[in-house]
Amino acid sequence: MSHAPLPESWVQQIVEEVTRRLDRASSPGSSAATSPPPPAGCTCGGARPATCSCGAGSSCGGGCGATPSFRCAGCPDSGACLRDCPDRQRLIEELGIARLGCGPGIGAVDARVAAMLDHTLLRPDATRREILALCEEAHCHGFASVCVQPMWVPVAARALEGSRAKVCTVIGFPHGANRAEVKAYETRVAVAQGAREVDMVIPIGALKDGDLRTVREHIGAVVRATRAGVITKVILETSFLTREEKIAACAIAKEERADFVKTSTGFASAGATLEDVRLMRETVGPAMGVKAAGGIRDAALARAMVEAGATRIGASASVKIAAGGGDSTGRY
Repeated sequence: MSHAPLPESWVQQIVEEVTRRLDRASSPGSSAATSPPPPAGCTCGGARPATCSCGAGSSCGGGCGATPSFRCAGCPDSGACLRDCPDRQRLIEELGIARLGCGPGIGAVDARVAAMLDHTLLRPDATRREILALCEEAHCHGFASVCVQPMWVPVAARALEGSRAKVCTVIGFPHGANRAEVKAYETRVAVAQGAREVDMVIPIGALKDGDLRTVREHIGAVVRATRAGVITKVILETSFLTREEKIAACAIAKEERADFVKTSTGFASAGATLEDVRLMRETVGPAMGVKAAGGIRDAALARAMVEAGATRIGASASVKIAAGGGDSTGRY
């Protein structure tokens, strides 16, 4: 069933009404039924504009219906006053607003590079505010996904609803020592909550023991716990493995129909190397994905990883990498 688009005037009225409610509710001692003057201060340290755009100037109490300004005249960032205020973030969530628009200049990155990046934040002390900022960057820059810990999947899924950026999470992270059935359960919950990519850690100790059956059991359990359209990446943690063990793990991941093999968690003694990426590409062939992750902090190294065979890059420095993705010839 098709629907005619809303008239532009209606859209503007909705925007103005939401903005008014945010401004009123965030004023100290106010309620949605009153219209006190907007606060005098701004989170950036500057002063709010003293006059209202309705024409009444400083005598307007905020009840005129004009869209109030969230930003003082000296704000360097058009979204900072709204984005950095915890009270307004809470109000946005209560009003059901999933995502703010991107500010001027956002997206000035190489789109080919951005589409290969998993924008990653897996620190144990990451906060909700940092996760939301990660999602905003991923959406605005056109990254492939955000990669977050499982507890943040619902938050990221809500923030990225309708965005091309997907939600990726980690399974059995970072040591891979959970039982196979635990990893399968963790995967099912993450997918149900909105994850569309899962990066699972193999049982590293089992591989070191030569217990390939257990490695296969773990990878297969996670692959089967996903559903159509959900991507599975198998983290080898290459810094712990011999060449033969890397080859064996890649071969099993391919046989179990995983979508990617991935170098590292970023929490071991070393991350991705060009040698490992080449070996993984050689082992899995051209049809399977290879993700390089761990220690990739600049465009030059990311470019080298792609040339070695990587089709996805996991990094926390994604914005910097994408912004500097081209060399002097404009080639990535």
